[in-house]
Amino acid sequence: FYLYLPQANFTVHPYGRPGIGSIEELDAATVEDVRAFHAQYYRPDNAVLVVSGNFDETQFNRWVDEYFAPIARPDRPIPRVTAQEPARTAPRDYIVHEPNVPLPAIMVSYPLFNSRSEDMAALMVLDGILSTGDSSRMYQSMVYREQIAAQVFTNFEATRDPSAYALFAIMSEGQSAEAGLASLMNVIAGLRDALVSPAELEEAKAEIVSATIDGRETADGRATELADSIIRYGDPAYADRLLAAVQRVTAGDVQRVARSVLSDARRVTVSYLPEGDSAAPEDTITTSPTIQAHRLSVPQSEIPVFALAPEASREAPPAPAAPVAARLPQTAERTLANGLRVIIASNHALPLISANLRVGYGASADPSARAGLASMVADLVSKGTATRSATQIASEVETLGAALSVGAGADSSAVQLQSLSNRAVAAFAVFADVVRNPAFTDEELERVRQQSLDGLSVALSDPGSISELVMPRAIYGAAPYGGVASPVSVQAINRDEIANFHRTYWRPDAAVLVISGDVGAEQGFALAQAHFGAWARPAGALPALPDASASTPAPRTIIVDLPESGQAAVSLGVRGVARTGEDYFPALLANDILGGGYAARLSDEIRIKRGLSYGAYSGLAARRAPGPIVASAQTRNDAAVQVVDLMIREFDRIGSTDATAEELTSRQASLIGDFGRSVETTSGVASQLSVLALYGLPPERLRSYVADVNAVTRAQVRAAGARYFDPDNADLIVVGDSGVFYDELLRQRPNAERIPIDDLNLDNEALH
Repeated sequence: FYLYLPQANFTVHPYGRPGIGSIEELDAATVEDVRAFHAQYYRPDNAVLVVSGNFDETQFNRWVDEYFAPIARPDRPIPRVTAQEPARTAPRDYIVHEPNVPLPAIMVSYPLFNSRSEDMAALMVLDGILSTGDSSRMYQSMVYREQIAAQVFTNFEATRDPSAYALFAIMSEGQSAEAGLASLMNVIAGLRDALVSPAELEEAKAEIVSATIDGRETADGRATELADSIIRYGDPAYADRLLAAVQRVTAGDVQRVARSVLSDARRVTVSYLPEGDSAAPEDTITTSPTIQAHRLSVPQSEIPVFALAPEASREAPPAPAAPVAARLPQTAERTLANGLRVIIASNHALPLISANLRVGYGASADPSARAGLASMVADLVSKGTATRSATQIASEVETLGAALSVGAGADSSAVQLQSLSNRAVAAFAVFADVVRNPAFTDEELERVRQQSLDGLSVALSDPGSISELVMPRAIYGAAPYGGVASPVSVQAINRDEIANFHRTYWRPDAAVLVISGDVGAEQGFALAQAHFGAWARPAGALPALPDASASTPAPRTIIVDLPESGQAAVSLGVRGVARTGEDYFPALLANDILGGGYAARLSDEIRIKRGLSYGAYSGLAARRAPGPIVASAQTRNDAAVQVVDLMIREFDRIGSTDATAEELTSRQASLIGDFGRSVETTSGVASQLSVLALYGLPPERLRSYVADVNAVTRAQVRAAGARYFDPDNADLIVVGDSGVFYDELLRQRPNAERIPIDDLNLDNEALH
């Protein structure tokens, strides 16, 4: 859709160019083109510098004077876009067919005014009413009541020139794009034909305010908002004025903008269908040949060309200063009479509260042949209680400007609440209700089951997603960490099993509640007592934890054949380290050096040096028992074997040679920076503390994280690499059009197993 959206909407304006251009244009670009573009647009009078966060302002000003002040301002005008997109006077309809399309989908878009329009605030509210949250009109109508769509969303971007507003629906299994379009048109007509309710209006406004405050929790969010206000509106305070304008929006404003923007006479529709789905004529969507293009007009004589100096004579970058410790709140702790452990972390910087309730049982507790049970329980706890329907829960939470999310991981299940602090009591009432009193109605179970099946249908058409489903089975087999939800297991789960899982594992003495943000310790404990103190502890002892230490005895090479897939997904996986293991931090550093970011070894070898993938990374999942370490990349089918070779070489190198001092220092800085950003928000602090509690680690370990990372030596990294990253013990998964690479890979790995996608069996340890 993000390829077709711009092409379908613009015939003259450069907004009509998709993504980063076309393959042909990228192939045709020269170094001279790049230099000319840089000279034309990368200039001080075309830029804004915003710095936000924990820094010394005096030192910062010296750095600006040293590094930015000497940049010369060119004596030539900056070319600007002058294109005026012609008014659309008639609707356009397109049909596109693609291979490996799991579900049909529909897009409807409309011409939109520019970001400075006085109607922007009303459109923000309209968009919230249409698409934000489970109580939105699109979700309630198409996903919840009609169950015609698996997913609905909008694309709304305020741009300096008039752009487009788009609505999307990915259909459920067995539903047609035509039916989806008819349903979407009914939703749109409802906004044009009648005033929205006062409750909808206030809910949308509350969501916008909360989202804005959430964004301002982080240094990056504050900097981005300021820079965006300057670039788009020429005023750093514009975001505050826009937020004030949102508060003044009326139901009449919303209807007026709906009638103005959402006009049937100016709409564009794109139906996205599988190949062979219809014999109907097909309109090919391409970039219009009349799109305005700016010539790179800087004279060659004014474009500096620099030769890279020999490495020994290059100017060294400034040495990094000592790491700045993250600002972590003090914690207070108490255990309620029912066994619920409560941790309070106070931070009064913003009027926000986050609460994270984590139960110490997750997907590893799924019974055999019921993979996905813990996740389905988590999905359903917020879909109705003894006193609230799913719709009432969504509406009540969103009217408060709060957010409620639920999920299950390998070792735990968690419910997280984010709320404005002045509405915490009302938000906690819903929060506690979904944790303690889920109804698990048959109607909601079938709705969630269908959504899970639709999600699996999409995942099983994508090489990267297939690889993620296959790898746990390859590493762990039938052991607890090897369970993978499948269409068969999801279909088999019944209501009694769901209710029994919740009754058995969701209990106060198996849980920790962390409350962080704008709340004092005693106030937090009072909230916990008021809403969770009466949560009854079962009479029996805690269930035994699953033994997740087992794994398969021998590594495998598995090729999943996905004909006509545009790319191949390559993954190399091993059994790693437990979160409480002595090797956790050395293994964490080893993984980060291997594949922790753009400058790590996998990216350097696969992307930067050879251009074989947009990204090549590795991840370490440290759990109660040793979790997986998986390296992954997507590449051309004909380059799959080359990527396999590079991954194996880098796995071997991390354990056979010392990392350089620069590698260790830079990756330590990267991990420390990531950690600092993760605890910059109230929700991040709550999540980090609840995970520590899950693994029996004290809250103080949050404060020692920087020291723990910096204490790792190069020798420890190499030892961890040798112990955990042995390529001879790694499982290899390659998913793609195997006819392109199978013979070559088979010559290298004669034990390779090829499984056609239609024969893939996620319920069986053998996978077929």
